[in-house]
Amino acid sequence: MSTSSQSYPMSGGDDQHSYIHNSSYQKAGIDGVQEKARQYILENLDLLNMNPNLSTFTIADFGCSIGPNTFHAIQYIIDIVKLKHLKESQEDSRVAPLEFQVYFNDLPNNDFNTLFRTQPPSSKQEYFSVGVPGSFYGRVLPRNSIHIGNTSFTTHWLSKVPEEVCDKNSLAWNKNYIHCNNLIEEVTEAYKVQFEKDMGVFLKARAEELVPGGLMITLGQCLPDGVAMYETWSGSKKIEMFNLPVYFPQVSELKGAIEQNKRFTIEMMEIVSHPLEAVQLSNNFITSMYRAILSTVIERHFGGSVVDELFRQFAKKLSEHPIDFEKCKKQMVYHIVLKRK
Repeated sequence: MSTSSQSYPMSGGDDQHSYIHNSSYQKAGIDGVQEKARQYILENLDLLNMNPNLSTFTIADFGCSIGPNTFHAIQYIIDIVKLKHLKESQEDSRVAPLEFQVYFNDLPNNDFNTLFRTQPPSSKQEYFSVGVPGSFYGRVLPRNSIHIGNTSFTTHWLSKVPEEVCDKNSLAWNKNYIHCNNLIEEVTEAYKVQFEKDMGVFLKARAEELVPGGLMITLGQCLPDGVAMYETWSGSKKIEMFNLPVYFPQVSELKGAIEQNKRFTIEMMEIVSHPLEAVQLSNNFITSMYRAILSTVIERHFGGSVVDELFRQFAKKLSEHPIDFEKCKKQMVYHIVLKRK
């Protein structure tokens, strides 16, 4: 992915250790909201109103990467729907036996072969699997074809870097930082406008793909209102390389962007505690996280030969100028459930 993105696939090999760090963080976030998702779906998903003769329940995971978290999240949703289906079938004889179809979506350069090679054998007995290449900033599935959509830690990746932040003649030129850290007003505005546009496109596409009454479950990171990115540990370092299409909105910006789409109701929007937020951060952990997230895009810009040296230098810089984690403010993890009108 150059300046256009939906999620950066993680590379293996020497980066496997750093991938595990990032994967574990995402899995812990998914685990942290599962019980609330379970309660909502059991109480509010109405299979009969969707279709009294429903025989195939369809789920899509947008920005699936190469697993294993996508399988973990999908299996949990299936288990909840099966429980809901069992309950409704006991109460109403019209409820038909249910099969499951799952669409795994990511960009065309995602390693779908690795995704399906690592698919748990047990899941093949639970549902039919389909890989769907394409950016989720646009339609990737037929209209009214899915009942639940899911995405985890993806929508902070924009469809592209705002053009003006790469223009040396622009007031929004983002010279010293690889993403928006809210230090330069014009840069912040450019990224915010791009985020709002992308979120509008994302929700419009999902509204067309979901059936009426279908659910869109979103998990991700944002900033508390009034907190700037440079006040967090991830926004504190200067790295003059290139600009990433990444923007973490403040929570009110996120809510406002969602409310612009009139085809969803916000059924649940909450800030949740990440199970790992109490873990003491270290320079080694930060280096591993950045490597997990950035290795692929660095390889595409500069070639794979520079990755080891770059992160060696980054680790050295951190050791010489360590981040004062005690003074850094924290990002927030949000959990949102939208219902298609």
